[in-house]
Amino acid sequence: MPFHVYILANRTRTLYTGVTSDLKARVFEHKSHSVAGFTARYNVDRLVYFEEYGEPVLAIEREKQIKMLNRAKKIALIERENPEWLDLAVRF
Repeated sequence: MPFHVYILANRTRTLYTGVTSDLKARVFEHKSHSVAGFTARYNVDRLVYFEEYGEPVLAIEREKQIKMLNRAKKIALIERENPEWLDLAVRF
C-alpha cells in the first residue's frame, strides 16, 4: 500500500501539508469539507503536490521535512512539478 505526502492550496495559495495512506479518499474529504479544521475553514482543497512512499515511516518523515520548510521553499517545491498550480486531483 502506498503512502502519500501531499500539499493542498486554496485560491490565495494558503498551504496545507499532510500524509495519508489513501490519497484519493483524503483529497475527497478535503474537497467535501467533511472534516472540520484548517482546510475546511480556509477552503484549502486543491491538490498541488504529492509524493509516494512505500513505507509509512518514510512518508511521515518527509511530511515533517516539508512542514519545516519556509514558504518560499514549499512554493519552489510545488512549482518545480506543477508550475501552473493545477489541481492534480483530476487524475483520480
